[in-house]
Amino acid sequence: MKKIILSCMLGLIAQTLFAQTPKEKQIAEWERAKVYTLEYLDAMPEDGYAFKPVADIRSFAEQMDHIADANFAFAAAASGKKSPMEGSAEKMTDQSKSAVKKVVMNSYDFTIDALKAMSDEDFNKDVALFGMTMKSGTAFEKSFEHQTHHRGQTTVYIRLKGVTPPKEKLF
Repeated sequence: MKKIILSCMLGLIAQTLFAQTPKEKQIAEWERAKVYTLEYLDAMPEDGYAFKPVADIRSFAEQMDHIADANFAFAAAASGKKSPMEGSAEKMTDQSKSAVKKVVMNSYDFTIDALKAMSDEDFNKDVALFGMTMKSGTAFEKSFEHQTHHRGQTTVYIRLKGVTPPKEKLF
């Protein structure tokens, strides 16, 4: 019985996701990713923000700042909106939990607001990104893939600090 109920629930979720326009789907996915990333930021203790599993890689704060930098850059290129981020979050001197959370959440808000301001047709416009030309919708998809990849890397950082990372949020 539980399997039947779960199958029905997953079917309804899938129908809802597939019934959305590309814009609606992207907004929903980015809103989910924002909540999930906030859970990661909250899970890491303050003293873990400077933590590096090994010396020659980014700290947890730098990893999260890297996500923010890319979110701003991808969304600005894909939407044509000017990024509110001056310089690089990775080079911010304040790497405290509150400062990093603020810039990362601002990057998700910028991305979501850029998506909301676009028309469905805007997703098919050509944009330049990192020396390549691609459709705007593709740029947002690549940005989503990027933030997912780097957030996933921070799971190890959180575990090495003795904290259980947030549970997966697929839906």
